[in-house]
Amino acid sequence: MKQQSRNAVIVGAGPGGLAAALLLAKSGVKVTVVEKRGQVGGRTSTMEQDGFKFDIGPTFFLYPQVLKEIFSAAGYDLAAEVPMTRLDPQYRLVFGAGGELLATPNVERMEKAIAAISPEDAKRFHEFLTHNRTKLAKFLPFLQSPFESWRDLAKPEMLKLLPLLAPWRSLDGDLQSHFKDERIRLGFSFQSKYLGMSPFRCPSLFSILSFLEYEHGVFHPTGGCGSVTRVMARMCREMGVEILLNEPVERVLIEKGKAIGVKTANHSLPADAVVVNADFAGAMKRLVPNRLRNKWTDEKLAKKRYSCSTFMMYLGIDGRYDDVSHHTIYLAKNYRQNLRDIEELHRLSETPSFYVQNACVTDATLAPAGQSTLYVLLPVTHDAGMIDWAEEAPRYREIAIDQMEKIGITGLRERIRTEKIVTPSGWASEFDLYKGSTFSMAHSLGQMLHLRPHNRFEDIDQMYLVGGGTHPGSGLPVIFESARITSRLLLEDLRMEPQWDAAATAGNAIPRETLVGVAS
Repeated sequence: MKQQSRNAVIVGAGPGGLAAALLLAKSGVKVTVVEKRGQVGGRTSTMEQDGFKFDIGPTFFLYPQVLKEIFSAAGYDLAAEVPMTRLDPQYRLVFGAGGELLATPNVERMEKAIAAISPEDAKRFHEFLTHNRTKLAKFLPFLQSPFESWRDLAKPEMLKLLPLLAPWRSLDGDLQSHFKDERIRLGFSFQSKYLGMSPFRCPSLFSILSFLEYEHGVFHPTGGCGSVTRVMARMCREMGVEILLNEPVERVLIEKGKAIGVKTANHSLPADAVVVNADFAGAMKRLVPNRLRNKWTDEKLAKKRYSCSTFMMYLGIDGRYDDVSHHTIYLAKNYRQNLRDIEELHRLSETPSFYVQNACVTDATLAPAGQSTLYVLLPVTHDAGMIDWAEEAPRYREIAIDQMEKIGITGLRERIRTEKIVTPSGWASEFDLYKGSTFSMAHSLGQMLHLRPHNRFEDIDQMYLVGGGTHPGSGLPVIFESARITSRLLLEDLRMEPQWDAAATAGNAIPRETLVGVAS
């Protein structure tokens, strides 16, 4: 380890903050991570209740290559540190309009599954993969680079990509060139929920999300996604990073337009650089006075578009539903109206779409013997002042349980032994998410690339951002990529060289043989 002559404070021990801590510590920066909660991970952490363990937020672990490279850069091996199971089938899709699809990374079996619903569309699956393989390969260098002005967008190599990226088309519009049956298109576009957006509004670029699942796999880390951040925190400490828990930051210390540290209830921590790994809008309103922000004032933040929120149920139950897949997504017959209720009308749907993780069919470590966990997510509007969740939560709980019968989860009420419900109000109060938006600012064209908050924060010098609120955006692999971008910019400003091996960050997808195996 190099002698630590410069220091950085990272606000928040979420996945982006921990990844940045690893990279900066490897490069000789003395790093302190300050976390308001009593455990690391932020929303990528584990909730334990009555012997049951639940991921609080992300449950899909996608494209592990980015994290594999970060682990390697820090001198660790992801496969050895975090055992994972590649799922096959990846998930089950149940269509309210009729039919279902067991999504598998096996191309031949997937074609047969699609053919059972739409024979013509099955013939186009290979074409979809080929098209998006090219799209990802050509756009990946831009996802790995900072976008700090329109000039980055106007580079000749970026302009050449416009016909391929087709930013004027929605995700659903792009998929219409491959698939005619709307159910099949929904099967390749529901992933826009990772961005908190409708496929009918989400930019066409994000067809690469479903492609990543089929090309590189959907994984379950043993112990859940929260186990990943726990391991990262252990690695950070082994590399000399100090992690302060139960230490909420009151404000960023700013002098002459520069961040010079942070103030908590117990400490003033000076720093050469401050990295904020928290919900962007909420953090700005709490940590930086409005008068010191020009581009991102409270007034401007209020005018931005924000993602949907989620109504969550974490259920510990007797027995297991062995016939229910690890991941199941139910897409309501009135899917378009569901989305309109969420994005435009800010009201609750009476027959909502939903997602259930039944993780114990893969990972028995999450529940006591003879019992299991269910993680239930219903996309709902962010807090627009239209819903009183204190009144609506009990009613919506009953709707959710009734809806789950449509995927084979029957007799549930009698089997529940412990539960926790989180509403948009809970996301706002427990996790300081602005408007309870669980996916931060929406990924619309006007809020992407250089129009998203920059990794090198525009309004305050020596202040940097990581996480879903900055470029490149939401989703674990993208958040890890934001940590790499931000770490390079910070080191550049400190006139320090990144001390991670370029060869370690130039590999291909993580080899299947290094993982635990394939769950079926």
